Amino acid sequence: MKDRHPGCVLALAAAAAVLLAGCGVPSASEGGDDSSFPRSQAMVVVASERSRYEKAYTDAIWDTVLADGTTFETYLLEQIQGFLKDVKTMNLLAEEQEISVTSAERDRLRQLAETYYAGMSEGDLAWTGADQEDVEAIYEAYFLANKAAGELTKHVDLEVSDSEAKVIVIKQLRFDSEEEAAAVWETLQQENADFETAGRDVGAEPEQRPLARGEETASFEEAAFALASGEISAPVESGGSWYLIQCVSDYDPEATSQRKTRIYAERKNQVFQQIYNQFQSEHPLQFSDQMWTEIVFSDTDGVQADQFFSLYQEEFGSQGY
Repeated sequence: MKDRHPGCVLALAAAAAVLLAGCGVPSASEGGDDSSFPRSQAMVVVASERSRYEKAYTDAIWDTVLADGTTFETYLLEQIQGFLKDVKTMNLLAEEQEISVTSAERDRLRQLAETYYAGMSEGDLAWTGADQEDVEAIYEAYFLANKAAGELTKHVDLEVSDSEAKVIVIKQLRFDSEEEAAAVWETLQQENADFETAGRDVGAEPEQRPLARGEETASFEEAAFALASGEISAPVESGGSWYLIQCVSDYDPEATSQRKTRIYAERKNQVFQQIYNQFQSEHPLQFSDQMWTEIVFSDTDGVQADQFFSLYQEEFGSQGY
């Protein structure tokens, strides 16, 4: 896959729609022995994703041609193959770092595999060639990849301060010139003057929105974050326009918490990417293409199981383990 991104392996427990739409790592270099999963294990994932997409979009999805001329069927198979390379590489990294699955975790994975296997139809079993041990093995490999990603970054100091994550809520009026902004600013100095009304009187439509650091120019942010709730800034130049800013709330706790979580995840991804890239460059994998060229989605009578990833996330949550 041309646009795969290393940090996304931290989200291996996310829905497969996310996993197979760009999350992962660069395709492993050619070389070394064939490192493919056994066909029956790989086909568990292939069958689940094939069914999930067909149920969502009907079988017409397989004839859809993408901008580069590739059919969606070929594209999806490439994504799954790349995803399995990610999992295999992470398993090798886990082994090197002596990260393993505990007996209690293996018991949960065995129960999960039993649940998924029980839901597989005769068509699923015939097409994949998988038994319950295959389902358990691919679930365990997937779990270990997630666990390794978490373990390798859990001791890194990634603290995000309230100040850098802070989100405020503002209203703004935009003007083409400093003179227009200054005139409205003068109006707003009058007793009981209303910010929105003063703007609309001169054709400046007020806009209310959240604001976090790094989203606007330094001059705009300096003025906005200096305001207490209810205060209005003097005219501020930003990006060739002039603004008046009113602070609606000088602290949005929910938005700040969400942003703090997002910044933390981004930092964790960056740290993990460095670890992963170094390991992947030293341990290139080669998957045989023979199996993948033989898979045809139209030849799938009775294939219906589609909850490989969703059942996993129900069991282990968004962190993956």
